[in-house]
Amino acid sequence: MKSTWKTYSLALVMLGLSNTVSADFVGLNIGANHWTPDLTGSFNSSATGSSNINISNDLGLKDHSATSLSISLEHPIPLLPNIKYQGHDLNSSSNSNIGSAKTFNNTTFNAGTINSTLDLSHNEIALYYELLDNWINLDLGLDLRMFDGKVSISDSSQSNSITIDETIPMLYIAARVDLPFTGFYIGANIQQLSIGDNSIEDSTLLVGYESKLGLGIEGGIKTFSLELDDASNLNTNLEYDGLFLNGFYHF
Repeated sequence: MKSTWKTYSLALVMLGLSNTVSADFVGLNIGANHWTPDLTGSFNSSATGSSNINISNDLGLKDHSATSLSISLEHPIPLLPNIKYQGHDLNSSSNSNIGSAKTFNNTTFNAGTINSTLDLSHNEIALYYELLDNWINLDLGLDLRMFDGKVSISDSSQSNSITIDETIPMLYIAARVDLPFTGFYIGANIQQLSIGDNSIEDSTLLVGYESKLGLGIEGGIKTFSLELDDASNLNTNLEYDGLFLNGFYHF
């Protein structure tokens, strides 16, 4: 993935220009999100002699559908961050035929039928401050991604798996521009981390509508990419990319 230093620098400048960080009122937002991304990329284990396994060509995994819940709380206490929680269900399974032997985590699977599971499900907790809170909204903070999943491959006689138990801190940026007197808005969310050969990015472009009663709907494009180098003995180069729809109630 491309370098994210310009994004980091812009965020730091905005933070430096903000003298007072506060929310105008206590607000609670509860939403349900449906996402239908295409899944591309590959992975391998860190063990010597491990094969590179392609998500589409070897495992037959191409599409994914996930539904998740989110909740966020904003308050008027300046020194305490606002908080947002969202669960992400990224669990895909397949049954496929491989044309040549593949070695995963010191186990060799010969050509033939294999079963596989790719589970990158995780919980997200964002702690953030509101730098701007009017018709232009800007939030900046820390995003924690807590992975509790696994990658597994099996055939009729053997199986092997790698458990993914990682917590990854990321930069959190969310921006929203309200279109006056319409209820409509446009926005973007970016969560990023890049350290050495490891990088993770979750970006969203959206357009939405919120009624005076607090009921709203929004949709757009969401991309989640994950490049890991020997994290929980796993190397990945994966991307989820597709449309999402979110319904929410803000009160």
